[in-house]
Amino acid sequence: MTLATLSPADTRAALDAGARLIDIRGADEHARERIPGAINVPLYRIGDLPRDCRPVIFHCKSGMRTAANAAQLSAAAGNAPTYILGGGIDAWRQAGQPIITDRSQPLEIMRQVQITAGALVLTGVLLGALVAPNFFGLSAFVGAGLMFAGVTGWCGMANLLRVMPWNRRAKA
Repeated sequence: MTLATLSPADTRAALDAGARLIDIRGADEHARERIPGAINVPLYRIGDLPRDCRPVIFHCKSGMRTAANAAQLSAAAGNAPTYILGGGIDAWRQAGQPIITDRSQPLEIMRQVQITAGALVLTGVLLGALVAPNFFGLSAFVGAGLMFAGVTGWCGMANLLRVMPWNRRAKA
């Protein structure tokens, strides 16, 4: 299923006319950067989306997640007219529309996983080449972990990073 795509300007006009903007990214992504007025309903909770007759515009970072999940998003919106913000929050920013950025929030978990995995692989390769070949095992271990995460959907590194002190939310 394909949903109609709106430009940032058309999205702004629809919002001004009463449409709802739903951010399907994870809570960590939404906390760090968001469009003012966007409601965060992560994709895995999209069934919890409150239904009403107002048009619904879904967005993610680049538009790829929304396009890939169009049927699920349309079903969650019920009978309301449903659209996708073409290019996601990236296109919104490039069009000069307002963004709320909170740099005090930690980086998104997947970015942390990418940085950590890359650093561990590079360290294993350098130590394996310069110190002892056994260090290549570190790179192999990280690679195997990434493959396991891709196949099963469970990422031990992401779970470990989530409990690190810099990712703990301040209690109100």
